[in-house]
Amino acid sequence: MENFTFKIVNPDSEIPYHLLLLADETREAIDQYIFNCEIYLLHDGIENIAVMALYKNSDTELEIKNVAVIESYRSKGIGSILMDKAKEIAKENQYKTLTVGTSDTGFQQIRFYEKNGFIKNGILKNFFIENYPVPIYENGLQMRDMVILSHHLTE
Repeated sequence: MENFTFKIVNPDSEIPYHLLLLADETREAIDQYIFNCEIYLLHDGIENIAVMALYKNSDTELEIKNVAVIESYRSKGIGSILMDKAKEIAKENQYKTLTVGTSDTGFQQIRFYEKNGFIKNGILKNFFIENYPVPIYENGLQMRDMVILSHHLTE
Protein backbone atom coordinates (compact mmCIF):
# COMPACT_ATOMS: atom_id res chain seq x y z
CA MET A 1 0.00 0.00 0.00
CA GLU A 2 1.14 3.55 -0.67
CA ASN A 3 3.05 5.63 1.82
CA PHE A 4 0.28 7.84 3.17
CA THR A 5 0.92 10.94 5.24
CA PHE A 6 -1.45 13.05 7.30
CA LYS A 7 -1.17 16.78 7.58
CA ILE A 8 -3.26 19.26 9.48
CA VAL A 9 -4.52 22.22 7.48
CA ASN A 10 -3.15 25.47 8.85
CA PRO A 11 -5.99 27.85 9.85
CA ASP A 12 -4.56 30.43 7.42
CA SER A 13 -4.50 27.97 4.51
CA GLU A 14 -7.16 27.53 1.88
CA ILE A 15 -10.01 25.24 2.93
CA PRO A 16 -10.11 22.10 0.73
CA TYR A 17 -13.74 22.53 -0.34
CA HIS A 18 -13.26 20.26 -3.37
CA LEU A 19 -12.73 17.35 -0.96
CA LEU A 20 -15.23 18.42 1.72
CA LEU A 21 -17.97 18.68 -0.91
CA LEU A 22 -17.62 14.96 -1.56
CA ALA A 23 -19.33 14.42 1.81
CA ASP A 24 -21.51 17.50 2.25
CA GLU A 25 -24.03 19.00 -0.12
CA THR A 26 -23.10 22.68 -0.22
CA ARG A 27 -20.32 25.07 0.64
CA GLU A 28 -22.82 26.96 2.82
CA ALA A 29 -23.45 23.80 4.85
CA ILE A 30 -19.70 23.26 5.25
CA ASP A 31 -19.23 26.88 6.33
CA GLN A 32 -21.61 26.26 9.25
CA TYR A 33 -18.94 24.14 10.98
CA ILE A 34 -15.60 24.19 9.17
CA PHE A 35 -14.15 27.33 10.77
CA ASN A 36 -14.34 25.65 14.19
CA CYS A 37 -12.78 22.37 13.08
CA GLU A 38 -9.31 20.95 12.74
CA ILE A 39 -8.95 19.72 9.16
CA TYR A 40 -6.73 16.77 8.29
CA LEU A 41 -5.64 15.78 4.80
CA LEU A 42 -4.39 12.36 3.78
CA HIS A 43 -1.76 12.54 1.04
CA ASP A 44 -0.55 9.63 -1.10
CA GLY A 45 2.73 11.24 -2.16
CA ILE A 46 1.16 12.84 -5.23
CA GLU A 47 -2.14 14.38 -4.18
CA ASN A 48 -4.52 14.82 -1.28
CA ILE A 49 -6.80 11.79 -1.41
CA ALA A 50 -8.97 12.29 1.66
CA VAL A 51 -10.11 14.85 4.19
CA MET A 52 -11.42 14.74 7.74
CA ALA A 53 -12.80 17.62 9.81
CA LEU A 54 -12.90 17.20 13.60
CA TYR A 55 -14.91 19.39 15.95
CA LYS A 56 -14.66 19.62 19.75
CA ASN A 57 -18.23 19.20 21.07
CA SER A 58 -17.06 19.25 24.70
CA ASP A 59 -14.06 18.36 26.83
CA THR A 60 -15.04 14.69 26.53
CA GLU A 61 -16.49 14.44 23.00
CA LEU A 62 -14.87 14.91 19.59
CA GLU A 63 -17.11 14.86 16.51
CA ILE A 64 -16.26 13.90 12.95
CA LYS A 65 -18.04 16.65 10.99
CA ASN A 66 -16.83 15.62 7.55
CA VAL A 67 -14.91 12.70 6.13
CA ALA A 68 -14.39 12.08 2.42
CA VAL A 69 -12.20 10.02 0.11
CA ILE A 70 -11.68 10.75 -3.60
CA GLU A 71 -13.44 8.26 -5.83
CA SER A 72 -10.33 6.48 -7.15
CA TYR A 73 -9.37 5.51 -3.58
CA ARG A 74 -12.78 4.37 -2.33
CA SER A 75 -13.29 0.75 -1.19
CA LYS A 76 -9.54 0.43 -0.50
CA GLY A 77 -9.53 0.84 3.28
CA ILE A 78 -8.80 4.58 3.27
CA GLY A 79 -11.94 5.38 5.27
CA SER A 80 -10.81 2.97 7.98
CA ILE A 81 -7.39 4.64 8.02
CA LEU A 82 -9.19 7.94 8.63
CA MET A 83 -11.28 6.40 11.42
CA ASP A 84 -8.14 5.01 13.07
CA LYS A 85 -6.53 8.45 12.87
CA ALA A 86 -9.63 10.11 14.37
CA LYS A 87 -9.59 7.61 17.25
CA GLU A 88 -5.85 8.22 17.76
CA ILE A 89 -6.34 12.01 17.85
CA ALA A 90 -9.27 11.66 20.24
CA LYS A 91 -7.31 9.40 22.60
CA GLU A 92 -4.22 11.65 22.51
CA ASN A 93 -6.42 14.57 23.54
CA GLN A 94 -8.19 12.56 26.26
CA TYR A 95 -11.66 12.57 24.73
CA LYS A 96 -13.94 9.80 25.95
CA THR A 97 -16.22 9.63 22.90
CA LEU A 98 -15.89 10.08 19.16
CA THR A 99 -19.20 10.82 17.41
CA VAL A 100 -20.40 11.19 13.84
CA GLY A 101 -23.72 11.95 12.20
CA THR A 102 -24.96 10.72 8.84
CA SER A 103 -28.21 10.60 6.93
CA ASP A 104 -30.84 8.00 7.70
CA THR A 105 -30.67 7.12 3.98
CA GLY A 106 -26.87 6.62 4.08
CA PHE A 107 -27.04 2.86 4.51
CA GLN A 108 -23.48 2.30 3.26
CA GLN A 109 -22.10 5.00 5.56
CA ILE A 110 -23.93 3.60 8.59
CA ARG A 111 -22.53 0.12 7.87
CA PHE A 112 -19.05 1.63 7.45
CA TYR A 113 -19.17 3.38 10.83
CA GLU A 114 -20.54 0.29 12.56
CA LYS A 115 -17.76 -1.79 10.98
CA ASN A 116 -15.31 0.69 12.51
CA GLY A 117 -16.67 0.29 16.04
CA PHE A 118 -19.37 2.96 16.16
CA ILE A 119 -22.84 2.26 17.54
CA LYS A 120 -26.09 4.10 16.82
CA ASN A 121 -27.13 6.16 19.80
CA GLY A 122 -29.46 8.89 18.61
CA ILE A 123 -31.51 10.53 15.88
CA LEU A 124 -31.87 14.22 15.07
CA LYS A 125 -35.37 14.32 13.59
CA ASN A 126 -35.85 16.34 10.38
CA PHE A 127 -32.22 17.57 10.42
CA PHE A 128 -31.83 17.56 6.64
CA ILE A 129 -35.27 19.08 6.06
CA GLU A 130 -34.66 21.95 8.50
CA ASN A 131 -31.01 22.65 7.63
CA TYR A 132 -30.94 22.47 3.83
CA PRO A 133 -32.93 24.77 1.54
CA VAL A 134 -33.90 22.07 -0.96
CA PRO A 135 -34.66 18.38 -0.53
CA ILE A 136 -31.63 16.08 -0.80
CA TYR A 137 -31.95 12.52 -2.05
CA GLU A 138 -29.71 9.53 -1.44
CA ASN A 139 -30.36 5.96 -2.49
CA GLY A 140 -33.63 7.17 -4.06
CA LEU A 141 -34.95 8.43 -0.70
CA GLN A 142 -35.27 11.94 0.68
CA MET A 143 -32.80 12.59 3.48
CA ARG A 144 -34.73 13.55 6.62
CA ASP A 145 -33.14 12.48 9.90
CA MET A 146 -29.52 12.43 11.02
CA VAL A 147 -28.38 9.20 12.65
CA ILE A 148 -25.82 9.80 15.42
CA LEU A 149 -23.21 7.10 16.00
CA SER A 150 -20.61 7.02 18.77
CA HIS A 151 -17.40 5.20 19.50
CA HIS A 152 -16.42 5.06 23.16
CA LEU A 153 -12.66 5.25 23.54
CA THR A 154 -10.82 3.00 25.93
CA GLU A 155 -7.35 3.39 27.38
